[in-house]
Amino acid sequence: MREKIKRLLIEINSFSTNSKEELELFRIKMLGKKGEVTILFDNFKSVEVIIKKEIGQLLNELKTNTQQKINDLKQLTESNGDVDRKIMDLTLPSQSISIGSRHPLSLVKNEIINIFSRIGFAVSDGPEIEDDWHNFSALNFSEEHPARDMQDTFFIEDKIALRTHTSSIQVRVMENSKPPVRTISPGRVYRNEAISARAHCFFHQVEGLYIDKNVSFADLKQTLLYFAKEMFGSDTKIRLRPSYFPFTEPSAEMDISCPFCSGKGCNICKGSGWVEILGCGMVDPAVLDNCKIDSKQHSGFAFGMGVERITMLKYQTNDLRLFSENDVRFMNQFKTEL
Repeated sequence: MREKIKRLLIEINSFSTNSKEELELFRIKMLGKKGEVTILFDNFKSVEVIIKKEIGQLLNELKTNTQQKINDLKQLTESNGDVDRKIMDLTLPSQSISIGSRHPLSLVKNEIINIFSRIGFAVSDGPEIEDDWHNFSALNFSEEHPARDMQDTFFIEDKIALRTHTSSIQVRVMENSKPPVRTISPGRVYRNEAISARAHCFFHQVEGLYIDKNVSFADLKQTLLYFAKEMFGSDTKIRLRPSYFPFTEPSAEMDISCPFCSGKGCNICKGSGWVEILGCGMVDPAVLDNCKIDSKQHSGFAFGMGVERITMLKYQTNDLRLFSENDVRFMNQFKTEL
């Protein structure tokens, strides 16, 4: 019996499997009603008294080892699953990992930032939840100013709202900096608008601000011409049309020669040869005074553009909603972009 026990110990310790079925057959073979370990315990009563203590210890060790082996293998098969190693070929090459891509809005936003950084514009940031002063009042929107109706606002509570433009960041910069100031403010903004192919309740802006002595409208025009050529190509032309914004005077909207037809006229530009991309103007002296900057000593210009608008023109996208729906088929088109 001693030799039988030693032989079973060797067999048990060397046994290994990843199959639940094989493990169950092993358990029945060893610990079942007619299992080999069970039979040895049944035969223990016939062992001579002189060696009964030694055999009893060996049997207990055998049963303990068997049960421990079964528990260990059971835990292993449950954690790894039932894997049949016979069908695994470790020499096969691994599957390639799909590489993601940057979001098109991020690509264009970063390109805008890089263009203005090359001519000395720093990047500023601010909170998306703003108070009335920074979002409206400091920017020449009085309490009863009709221009407040130009923007449908998401109010959180009285005089606290989600910012409707990143001009609020410019107010904070002017309050905490002394001229010269040269900064751009990229960020997400919110307006209570119906979602469609041309509008959304949230979108992204990049606004610019330059304040110094003797800043003129010619400086604004030259800066925006540089941006348009860098973004859309060296042959791009611009034109400025008179407009109105509460925080700039004079104000203008800027068009570029249509990048799709080179100004010849197409369905994108509606035959005009021009496409609007941003608003701009000279900073209103009242805004400078609100931010404790002497409007008699300093002047400045400001501009603001929608990142979605620039992206739609750059990548010829006709539906604004594609940028926020996370459709993998759409995103995969930008994998080659850096």
